[in-house]
Amino acid sequence: MWIGQAQRATASGERIFQVMDEPEEVKDAKEAVELPPGDGLVHFHNVSFAYVEGRPVLEGIELPIEAGLTIALIGHTGSGKTTLASLVPRFYDATEGRVTIDGADVRDVQLASLRSQIGVISQDPFLFSDTVRENIAFGVTGATDEEVEQAARLAQAHEFIAKLPDGYDTVIGERGITLSGGQRQRIAIARALIVDPRILILDDATASVDATTEAHIRLGLREVMKGRTTLIIAHRLSTIALADELVVLERGRIAARGVHDELIGTSPVYREIYEHGLLEHELIEQVEAAAS
Repeated sequence: MWIGQAQRATASGERIFQVMDEPEEVKDAKEAVELPPGDGLVHFHNVSFAYVEGRPVLEGIELPIEAGLTIALIGHTGSGKTTLASLVPRFYDATEGRVTIDGADVRDVQLASLRSQIGVISQDPFLFSDTVRENIAFGVTGATDEEVEQAARLAQAHEFIAKLPDGYDTVIGERGITLSGGQRQRIAIARALIVDPRILILDDATASVDATTEAHIRLGLREVMKGRTTLIIAHRLSTIALADELVVLERGRIAARGVHDELIGTSPVYREIYEHGLLEHELIEQVEAAAS
């Protein structure tokens, strides 16, 4: 038994060191500076990107986004929505062109400074096996109880947290296994809000929850988005409705940009996605009606 455990420990240790020794592809430039003050003006300057050389995922993206504007990125699976949003916090660097925030090229900015101003809420947020309080305050050193509770209230999370066995001191399991999907999402929204970022990225944040839970999450999102530049990667019509403007992507290029009333008549891609969403919405209503 001990020999078997030792062999497994050795193999695990080798894998850990392999990960630790992996060179960083995205890192600070030698003369990197802090992100300059600003309101969150984002601009994609003729951006192209490829995960594998010769197979571009994005091509010639020219997209200025005014500070405080909420943009929904729409398109079929594989159109490049998530990749485009991932270039803002430098999860990847553009192959061609550049991405700027308030006039500064993100490649010239310190990663810690850049990412401290960007809140990301994903479809499957990672929560740690710790208290609710520590999960919300994860991105802010020395956050007070009042700040944590205020962020939770704005995210529509305070009510269910107060009902937990130990309230904010309740320890949740790894990945928030003791919470429902909607509860995990609202804690993730509170975590993003307490950092007070100037830019928000919502990657299908309501895709895996039911309609009632989604309504609660949307209330939280509306509060979080106020006064912040927001990129929403969306499929559901209700989430798209949160946006001030829509950007339609097709095969890595911008196919159209505008508001719903314009795009429904001019963009075949948007019209197809919208009509599919209506059918999905009607089907959900029929199922809910039959169940009741």
